[in-house]
Order: sequence, then structure tokens, then C-alpha cells
Amino acid sequence: MNDPEEAERYLRMARRDAAALRAMLDPDDFAAEIFGFHAQQAAEKAIKAWLALIGAPFPRTHDLRFLLLRLEESGLDVGTHWDLVDLNSFAVQFRYEAFDLSAETVDRERVLQDVEALLAKVEGLVGP
Repeated sequence: MNDPEEAERYLRMARRDAAALRAMLDPDDFAAEIFGFHAQQAAEKAIKAWLALIGAPFPRTHDLRFLLLRLEESGLDVGTHWDLVDLNSFAVQFRYEAFDLSAETVDRERVLQDVEALLAKVEGLVGP
């Protein structure tokens, strides 16, 4: 059963994380792992809002790949959002492990655009 109230709750949280991302575009002010963590969180919450809208159950998980697969299993096209799966490492490593970004860079502008595109899509499904 679809749950618009649950979807809106997840969207409110996703919007807060996306707002934080906009404030973290300068790598001199915020480390990549902090930016990445909030990007992953915004994407996760937006996808969970989408799942709630269509009534697709999902377990407690931070795995964006798994959540996108749930949408696909429901017959939805998520093709433009697969790049967000790259944010998975920020969900767990930032919280529980030493994070080594020595060989990794984060294209903050692109990530922000990807997250905002997902948010816009889900917000469009919720309606006014």
C-alpha cells in the first residue's frame, strides 16, 4: 500500500541533506567523506520516499544499489540514477571505518546535480 505521509517524511529528510550538500561544495571547508555521507543520505532517503509512494516494502538498509533494484523490480525505470550507487561507500565507511580518499576524488557539482535530479523526480511524483 502506498504511503504518501511516509514518502513526505523521507523527502523532508532528503531535502535537509541536499541543502547541506549545497553548503559543502568547497573542498577546503568540508572533507570529501562528509560531503559524500550527506550525498548518500539524501539519495537513500529520496529512494525510500519513492518506494513508499509506490507501496514497495524495503528493509532497513543503506545500500543504494539494493534500493534501486527494488524500484526496478516494481517496473520503474531508474537508469539515470545508477551513478548514485558510487555513494554506497560513504554510508558505511564514513561511520564505521577509517576513510582513505587518497586515490579518490568526488565531483561535488556532479553529485549534487545527480542528487537534486533524483529529488526533483520523486517530488514530482508526490505532487503539490
